[in-house]
Amino acid sequence: MPLLASPRPGLSPLHPAFVLSTWFGCGLLPRAPGTWGSLAALPLAWMLMQWGGTVALLAAAGLCAVVGWWASAVYVRRTGIDDPKEVVIDEVAGQWLVLAAIPTDPVLYAIGFGLFRLLDIWKPWPASLADRSVGGGLGVMLDDLLAALYGAAALSLFSLWWSLP
Repeated sequence: MPLLASPRPGLSPLHPAFVLSTWFGCGLLPRAPGTWGSLAALPLAWMLMQWGGTVALLAAAGLCAVVGWWASAVYVRRTGIDDPKEVVIDEVAGQWLVLAAIPTDPVLYAIGFGLFRLLDIWKPWPASLADRSVGGGLGVMLDDLLAALYGAAALSLFSLWWSLP
């Protein structure tokens, strides 16, 4: 198995939409590209929280969502594929949204990572509805962001319980 998947025809690997939508190539890693994208989001989330706290991470998640919408729309339009598996910027934005609900704690980050991956795969309503009915770049981003809201709420409650004496 090759180390990296081959880029799809229609968009140059040097195009900014390609670089951003695959999160600097993480989406080209073999097996479970969404997991690789979520994993790549963790150290940046930690650094953003250390630097500017929850506000910085939420701002980064919002910026990532907007940029991801554009990059995903370009990727989808140029390749003709509705939700390409190698597009993982949606996982980055979603993972950051989940992690913004908790303090920087390695155990909570690990739980947040696992919880987001579970919810991203499971897609509880309305994420499942968005996944089925919204296309283009918005569709790529929206289901992950909706799943992330569930993850942020659940992780926030767990974090409160975790911090009890």
